[in-house]
Amino acid sequence: MVGQLRSVVLDCPNPSELASFYEKLLGAERLAGEDDTWVVIVASGTRIAFQLAPEYQPPTFPDPHGSQQFHLDVLVEDIEEAEQKTLEIGARLVQKDDDDNFRVYADPVGHTFCLVWLT
Repeated sequence: MVGQLRSVVLDCPNPSELASFYEKLLGAERLAGEDDTWVVIVASGTRIAFQLAPEYQPPTFPDPHGSQQFHLDVLVEDIEEAEQKTLEIGARLVQKDDDDNFRVYADPVGHTFCLVWLT
């Protein structure tokens, strides 16, 4: 082993705003001492950081070239309840196929994530 994972880092135009979205989505807590260019939250023991990228360009989903780059899977118990709450805090649904056990959403700046459930 070379090292341990410290954080998952997302580029964005406003770290504080995007961190707030994920705090609500994941029930996360913000770490103290952050500034306008770097914000860290902790969700279920995992650090997610939000880094200022002034020239940020959101990913395209679905990408015609097949590259999603990165996404989070969020495990939920009740997809309908979770979807309602997720949309209320600012996400948008981008793909729904209930034959699979996931739905794809975009956060307020376009990063995709999935709500997944067990059958």
